[in-house]
Amino acid sequence: MSTTVETRYEHIVLDENGVAMIIGSRLKVADLVAEHVDWGWSAEEIAYQHPPLTLGQVYSALAYYWDHREQINDYRAQIAEEVEQLRQELPEFPRLAELRTRYRTQ
Repeated sequence: MSTTVETRYEHIVLDENGVAMIIGSRLKVADLVAEHVDWGWSAEEIAYQHPPLTLGQVYSALAYYWDHREQINDYRAQIAEEVEQLRQELPEFPRLAELRTRYRTQ
């Protein structure tokens, strides 16, 4: 059973690892931040793309981000590093390697 810690943000809790989450969902604040910062989505677009979320939940997540920007950016960088490390450790699928070779030579 996972435990959460309430925050002063109405729709945000911290999971057992201290990661900010939207209450009642599996979405991390960092997930919504990626959509907002990296993809340029507005709060309204994020709510539209995630129908279970209310606009209030999205705005609360974004407010949490702007108040904890360095911490969340560090978390996002850590996840990106872990993904890159896994990519380097896992063998490439033979078909993918074949396609890469084919299209590099053209």
